[in-house]
Amino acid sequence: MTSPGGEETNGKVAVVTGASSGIGEATARLLAAHGYATVLGARRTERLARLAGELGPLSRAAHLDVSDPDSVARFCEGIERCDVLVNNAGGALGTDRIESADEARWLAMYQSNVLGTLRTTKGLLDKLLASGDGVVVNVGSVAGFEPYAGGAGYNAAKHALRAVTDVLRMEMLGRPLRVCEVDPGMVETEFSLVRFDGDAERASAVYDGLVPLGAHDVAECILFAVTRPPHVDVDRIVVRPRAQARVHLVHREPER
Repeated sequence: MTSPGGEETNGKVAVVTGASSGIGEATARLLAAHGYATVLGARRTERLARLAGELGPLSRAAHLDVSDPDSVARFCEGIERCDVLVNNAGGALGTDRIESADEARWLAMYQSNVLGTLRTTKGLLDKLLASGDGVVVNVGSVAGFEPYAGGAGYNAAKHALRAVTDVLRMEMLGRPLRVCEVDPGMVETEFSLVRFDGDAERASAVYDGLVPLGAHDVAECILFAVTRPPHVDVDRIVVRPRAQARVHLVHREPER
């Protein structure tokens, strides 16, 4: 199928949250390259607009703050069709130990990783079902099943996201919706920069001595899940760099 502008399209619409950078941006680019019209949501609308412009007339950007119910409602109301929903908005804030936990950070992580996913999924569920073969991909993390010291707030949020994903799959059994969770390990994006409050040196040190995943690596996993035949549900994909076996079990090459 070809659009009026000459682009190859599969006639499907993919909605990507947190699309202004990292995994969200890479996923939007890859889905667009495979014929999906894309709706891009994030708070940084200038970045979104540039990305949508690069992807062409089948892509559009819309402001979305998943922690704000009104913002999510406006975003979802502006979408006529949805075949694929990639819930990517989220992230970690800080590495507080439990005895010094900052509750505001915990709440912010729960808002973006859990309630944000709930809001967008709930807001687009009817459209996903109406497509006849809807797909929801929730971007989780290995932190959702491998807790670690200093990560309790993020661990708790991603554990909760895993529960939401599993329950959605159970509740939608028998209906035309597939549900997938993609759980990356170490991915070099803005994730660590945000987590460490903009400390670029500390963020960069996370990846010293190894080759981490790139955002495109995770996007390819998402593409694989959403392009399976309608009877195939890829429940969960765990993807890590070769140098990482567990959250804190990492092989680093010595400096030469």
